[in-house]
Amino acid sequence: MNNIAVILAAGSGKRVGGDIPKQYMLLPDGMSVMEKAVAAFEQAPQIDGIFVVAHKSWFDTVITYSKQRQWQKFLGLIEGGAERWESSRNAVEKVRFHQQNCGVTDCNILLHDCARPFVSQCIIADVCAALENYLAVTVAIPATDTMYICRNDILTDIPPRRTLLRAQTPQAFRLSVIHEAYECASKENFTEATDDCGILRRFKPEVRIKIVAGEEENIKITFIKDLHITIG
Repeated sequence: MNNIAVILAAGSGKRVGGDIPKQYMLLPDGMSVMEKAVAAFEQAPQIDGIFVVAHKSWFDTVITYSKQRQWQKFLGLIEGGAERWESSRNAVEKVRFHQQNCGVTDCNILLHDCARPFVSQCIIADVCAALENYLAVTVAIPATDTMYICRNDILTDIPPRRTLLRAQTPQAFRLSVIHEAYECASKENFTEATDDCGILRRFKPEVRIKIVAGEEENIKITFIKDLHITIG
């Protein structure tokens, strides 16, 4: 079954600051955050195709990247939404349409935040391997800090740290399963989930989500200092 990666890069990246979204800013090796993220999936033998979700005003820049870097697996652009869940929903619909045009009934879709450009080949391979036995797969690492639950700036509980994981991406699914979950979300106008696993848990709770080990290096570029991190 084909594995289609989707690079989610439609965000504004306001916390980083600067005049352009963080996905177009340069890393120490001279590659933009987006180029680095796409390159990881370009290099992965398990990945059969790649879509990029971006704001329409940046389409020309992404096309330029695709030509300069000679992306062999690049399948096209998808217009992003105002929120992350809208971008994911648009991606699910686009990949579904693409598969139908190719005469294929289903595939696996890997949704990856562009802001995590250092995703490793090991993580991608482990996610794809897990998809052979599970309909949904996510990536996480153990929490190392104690976590507080609070209300109105008052600490109300301290959950056991051993039960907590820090979510990463890619989050991957059988396309038909995540499509059905987003269809249900649309019907109910549900917009509260912060990630795709949240949508699946809400509307397809019977589907088990396999967790594979992430890596500390699979960081999310959030602040300007993160752009200066060198990994590998």
